[in-house]
Amino acid sequence: MRPFRFASLIRLRTTSPITLKPFATMASAQSGHAQKRQHGSAQGGKWKPKKTKREKNIAEGSSEDILRLDIQALLKSRPTIEDPEPLPEQGTQVDIEILELSSTGDALGMIAGSNQVYVTQFAVPGDTARVKVYRHLQEESRTIADFISITKPSPLRDDTRIQCKYFGKCGGCQFQMLDYSEQLKLKKRVLEKAYANFSNLPAELVPTIGDTIGSPLQYNYRTKLTPHFDGPPGMFRGRGKKSKAHFDSCPDIGFMLKGTRRVMDIEECPIGTEAVNLGMNRERARMKEEYKNYTKGATILLRENTQRLPRDSADIPETLPPYTTKADNETTVDIKSCITDPKGTSIEHIDSYVFTNPANSFFQNNNSILPKFTAFIREHIVPPAHQGEIKYLIDAYSGSGLFTITLSSVFQHSTGIDIAADSIACARKNAELNGLNDERCSFIAADAGELFKSVTYNNDETVVVLDPPRKGCDADFLGQLQRFGPKRVLYVSCNVHTQARDVGVLVRGEGDGWRYEIESLRGFDFFPQTGHVEGVAILNRVEQ
Repeated sequence: MRPFRFASLIRLRTTSPITLKPFATMASAQSGHAQKRQHGSAQGGKWKPKKTKREKNIAEGSSEDILRLDIQALLKSRPTIEDPEPLPEQGTQVDIEILELSSTGDALGMIAGSNQVYVTQFAVPGDTARVKVYRHLQEESRTIADFISITKPSPLRDDTRIQCKYFGKCGGCQFQMLDYSEQLKLKKRVLEKAYANFSNLPAELVPTIGDTIGSPLQYNYRTKLTPHFDGPPGMFRGRGKKSKAHFDSCPDIGFMLKGTRRVMDIEECPIGTEAVNLGMNRERARMKEEYKNYTKGATILLRENTQRLPRDSADIPETLPPYTTKADNETTVDIKSCITDPKGTSIEHIDSYVFTNPANSFFQNNNSILPKFTAFIREHIVPPAHQGEIKYLIDAYSGSGLFTITLSSVFQHSTGIDIAADSIACARKNAELNGLNDERCSFIAADAGELFKSVTYNNDETVVVLDPPRKGCDADFLGQLQRFGPKRVLYVSCNVHTQARDVGVLVRGEGDGWRYEIESLRGFDFFPQTGHVEGVAILNRVEQ
């Protein structure tokens, strides 16, 4: 798993029903900094960083692809040095001028007199950063370098904005030193580059990308965290054989130290909600008492749960239970707690809608932006020119029913489709909780190869919403979608690079079926302080 970076998946998925699951450290593919540092030649070499668990099924649009293209673009924008200076030896500290930010969140810098791009972190354009050379990849004109300090700050940098004492060590956030408006500009640029690099479309077919819509909360927004701890020293001996090693003291609990495979101890995370951080405090206290019971590392689930009550309810406690918090709304009161049992059920509220999910499932982890986000989708799903013509919604990858339910008022009928039967069962329960019966919406657990087989809607009167996982849609699904040919497609993605790839397929009209054109593209900042952005693409069918 990458070192505490975030992905936004509204789709429901199931996981193993245990409170603490074994944690296997995986290195970041983002720039190779999470690879275990090894001694050896710093020059050349056929070395490639290991792909993250989330990326191993992504054919293109991985962090390595993104970083490589950003490096190539930077080199093309610079004059080539005919007789460059020799590269510094491994372990040397050098000062580099930061020229660009990659869409991975990495900082790209160069040294005067060199054609080599240095890849580091926690720096922004205009900074002069002191870094330690780790490895030169000369065939790629890339050097991996560990961040040490800023020797000359950029005008964009203001370190008083940083609210986390672990920033610069933990790999979770990259942009806490930046003004939030600047973060939003960077994320718009990420979307622009994604479509330029991965859609395989001429520029005239890609509309001007709208400004990124910001999150109401830039800190304390994340409703799910999964800190972890490594196994005890001596856990593995011999040829991978497990020992019965035990902890001599409570292990460090937190997230990955950037550039290593080691967990750093983190007491609280300022992007987590108050309830989640209270849950972290509780779990850390528990581990201090129970660490001797563990013989291997584990991941701890922290998931916010909200009990919403009327302001005049007699059930509102005068004194809050331990590790809970209260939020006053206009007509209601929210009592927030933290669930750590994956078998438990978490409750989320979006405006007047309520959603329940298995606590360890994937649901959008920034609740503060969801009202704004779902309102935008509701407003743009059917444009004024098509009102009355488009009557039906198909929510592909429907998960626990977020879009099927929040868009139900727009359509005569809606259908959520997912290949996971447990997701469909959860979605049906959520529809019932929101007062929606089968006459308004239904859910189908469909075979992956026949997702539209059970749908009887007229394609001329139908919109399809897509919200796939980070790897995007596979070719078989895109072929099914094109053959069905809905009037409009709205594609939501936490990986705008695989989204661009898939949208390109629909616009080019490859294979059988219908072709589409892009109406609009816009980003939503579900992940403040990080380099990630959620993309929304709206497409119209090209009439033949």
